[in-house]
Amino acid sequence: MQPVFYIPHGGGPCFFMEWTMGPPDTWKRMELWLRQLVSGLPERPKALVVISAHWEEPVVTVQSGARPPMLYDYGGFPPHTYELQWPAPGDPALAERIAGLLRNAGIDVGANDRRGFDHGVFVPLLLAVPDADIPTVQVSLRRDLDAAFHLALGRALAPLREEGVLIVGSGMSYHNFGGFMRPAGDADSKAFDAWMQQTVGLDAEARDARLARWAESPKGRASHPREEHLLPLMVCAGAAGSDGGQTVFTDRVMGVTVSGVRFG
Repeated sequence: MQPVFYIPHGGGPCFFMEWTMGPPDTWKRMELWLRQLVSGLPERPKALVVISAHWEEPVVTVQSGARPPMLYDYGGFPPHTYELQWPAPGDPALAERIAGLLRNAGIDVGANDRRGFDHGVFVPLLLAVPDADIPTVQVSLRRDLDAAFHLALGRALAPLREEGVLIVGSGMSYHNFGGFMRPAGDADSKAFDAWMQQTVGLDAEARDARLARWAESPKGRASHPREEHLLPLMVCAGAAGSDGGQTVFTDRVMGVTVSGVRFG
């Protein structure tokens, strides 16, 4: 049984460049944590399923290509960051397994055999799986960004954990560009992070009920004006089932608090 992780993926290709928008070591602690994410597991995953904040579709869509290309979906960074490579294989059979699980749960699903790994996938996984030797399938968010739906999406994916698949939700627990490096953002992120840490530790029924109403949380909407970077947490919580969650990484980056969560 593999655990489930909700991870912060940093700012663009932040781990692979000289950072000039703050202290040079801004992302160092996050980098070190991501480097041990997979190597620290008791058993190496047979495959990875990643839900990234950077892919939205009208219906949930599964990356189905055998050799996904790179998708450099960021702008304004040094030229060498557009040459980063993470050539992990896709897994068409796993993609079809995922699609079947979703259909069985009554979830409309599509497939895309041309979609590349976006930076919510390849940036953190260049650290966590540097040899790019674990088959990886990316799954999109649904564009309506409904929290309860994404909890249900995670529940549909839960059987994969017993099949040796590590499910990773890639986002940021604080994502408001107007709040970075500002006192208001600092206070908002602390309030929301405290709520998130408490919430993921509740029993599954109470946890999921609170996550479905995340916008009512202290400084929830201030921390996430648009919730795409939070919704991977909902998928992870759904996939966790009855397994409890705990915050396993917390740092202060660009003047705000950011955390990562493990279930199981």
